[in-house]
Amino acid sequence: MKLYTVQHGISLSEEVDPEKSLSPEGEKQSRKIAEFLKEKSVQVDVLWHSPKKRAVQTAHILSETVASPEIQERKDLNPMDPVDNLPQEIEPLEKNLMIVGHLPFLQKLVSLLLSGTEDNQFISIKNSGVICLEHTDSWKVLWAVTPGLLEKQKGEAGFDSSKFGC
Repeated sequence: MKLYTVQHGISLSEEVDPEKSLSPEGEKQSRKIAEFLKEKSVQVDVLWHSPKKRAVQTAHILSETVASPEIQERKDLNPMDPVDNLPQEIEPLEKNLMIVGHLPFLQKLVSLLLSGTEDNQFISIKNSGVICLEHTDSWKVLWAVTPGLLEKQKGEAGFDSSKFGC
């Protein structure tokens, strides 16, 4: 099974929008990542997202582009929610799962899956960025991509995105 963790796109400030909707840049970057995932034929069976507006919007952009997974809004994916019970819930699914959420929640979840503790920070998580983990006997990072990486690599000779192994 594969787990795709996605931090929501860049949001408007709370002063501009109390619900912190996606900014135009956040929407653009989320669409760019969604198109990349589509090009790589990423298959998602279930998509979980937090109830916060920016995560809902990012999840819908991804679900429109990356097939039509079963979408579930979950109340336990907020920035400060605990992650300790999620591995026991995720692993038995045996389905490709995408979680659209927030920091520090996603950072703690990835750390817990990879090391057994939520205190390590193995990888930097960026807005609209995706980290792909795979579970066989244990969790491993397969790849990570950010909108900035796609922008920097666009048109550069030698970049072979087929090596992502989606």
